[in-house]
Amino acid sequence: MNAPRPITTDDDALDMGTLSHSLGLLVRLAQVRMYDLFFAAFEGTDVRPGEISMLWMLDLNPGVRQGAVARALQIKPAHMTKLVQQLVSAGHITRRIPPEDRRSVRLSLTDPGRQRLEDLKPTFLALHSAESADLTPQDAAQLRLLLHKLAFPKDQP
Repeated sequence: MNAPRPITTDDDALDMGTLSHSLGLLVRLAQVRMYDLFFAAFEGTDVRPGEISMLWMLDLNPGVRQGAVARALQIKPAHMTKLVQQLVSAGHITRRIPPEDRRSVRLSLTDPGRQRLEDLKPTFLALHSAESADLTPQDAAQLRLLLHKLAFPKDQP
């Protein structure tokens, strides 16, 4: 029988055991850190990560189907619908239902949406650098490669 463990007296030095080797947990903890950095960088604004991602994607892929963006960014349909409605209401994107396929919705940036993205880019790009500030350039490149393998397993040979 296992002996009882002593009462933890240092709440800042918790034993995680093999849990600290869980890729899922480590990715989640890293994601929380990235969100903390994001919201610190955009403090005092109403900017959210999904907004920048959507504007960026539409700038690079004008007229793309809403479902294609949702799949690429792994956004659930209900959340995607809400995000699109918010961006349409703000005047940053347009929705168009093509006559040849009335079931799909095509999204495009408006001029104010493009300007919004241009206004956000300097802070976002500075944040992009800050995300890997504790890593060497080689470590950051390796981490991106490994995360890409986890996020896009179908892209692997």
